[in-house]
Amino acid sequence: MRKVLCSVVISFFVTGMVFAADHPCQTIKAACEKAGFIKGDAKEGNGLWVDCIDPIMKGKPQPPKAKIALPQVDASVVSACKAKNPNFGEGKANKPAK
Repeated sequence: MRKVLCSVVISFFVTGMVFAADHPCQTIKAACEKAGFIKGDAKEGNGLWVDCIDPIMKGKPQPPKAKIALPQVDASVVSACKAKNPNFGEGKANKPAK
């Protein structure tokens, strides 16, 4: 039983590492969520996009109303995210109209 459990844990860990490498933007989003940022909570100062993802992606400070410190995200993850999805963290205002 212990051997099976160990194998399952290792499998989840390796899968998580592969997922993070394949989806660096999701790694950033997950780091923000783990830090306590919540989608749709920008008015409260802990919005997922405005108070966390946007500042990380743009390399700029958080808005003055932000209540939670930014999580540490490796610069290589940000670069990889920009390479895979250049518009990630740009917000709706900067997306081209359809």
